[in-house]
Amino acid sequence: MGNPTDTKINEQLLHLVIGGELATVDPDNVVFKDLEAIDFVGAFGSYDEARAAWKGAAQRTVDNAHMRYFIIHAHQLLVPNPKK
Repeated sequence: MGNPTDTKINEQLLHLVIGGELATVDPDNVVFKDLEAIDFVGAFGSYDEARAAWKGAAQRTVDNAHMRYFIIHAHQLLVPNPKK
């Protein structure tokens, strides 16, 4: 087994799109009002796909000022071969 930094991650870059109603409309403080009501839009293999899904979800909820959707760059959180 090689060094974890030698592990190559393929071209698929995992992005998650989630959203929900925020407790406040403070853009510097993202606190969801109800974690059980989080809208998991989906997992996508590219940023462009995730952005299209984010845009669609955001447009559907444009009338709710407390509703926000986010793209999570999950590929940056993945750790290949984590130490046990």
